[in-house]
Amino acid sequence: MKNTIFTLGLLFLCIASTIAQSSSEEQKIIQLSKDKWQWMADKNVDKLEPLFDDKAKFVHMSGTWKKAEELEIIKTGSIWYKEAKVHDTAVEISGKTAIVWNRITLVAMVRGNEAITEFTVTEVYQKQGKNWKMLALTFSSVRDTHQIKK
Repeated sequence: MKNTIFTLGLLFLCIASTIAQSSSEEQKIIQLSKDKWQWMADKNVDKLEPLFDDKAKFVHMSGTWKKAEELEIIKTGSIWYKEAKVHDTAVEISGKTAIVWNRITLVAMVRGNEAITEFTVTEVYQKQGKNWKMLALTFSSVRDTHQIKK
């Protein structure tokens, strides 16, 4: 009986630890996503370059670009992500892959014109060693009433 109680207690601690680690990892990913939006607003390609995987793809309303093109767009300000107001976030982690959905209002300068657009942005990250790398970022135009299912 003591062994059964001990085993159940140990199992409970392992499950609680796993849940806490998962929640902690989700919080890290959410913070990384928030940091990314700020780095984009600041045109800080030095911070973004190591975050973006070399094979990353970026899907926008007007096209799809690879890492070097996205960094150049940010650096030159041909698209200036002035502010991403994040309204809702959901995260799913499976193994070494994390998917983040952000419902945002994006204030941007696009070719010299200010644009304010509602998006749900899908970000895909992969854990590589100790760091998370972004593999994909896709903007989907949505209504301001759109909700992310959790």
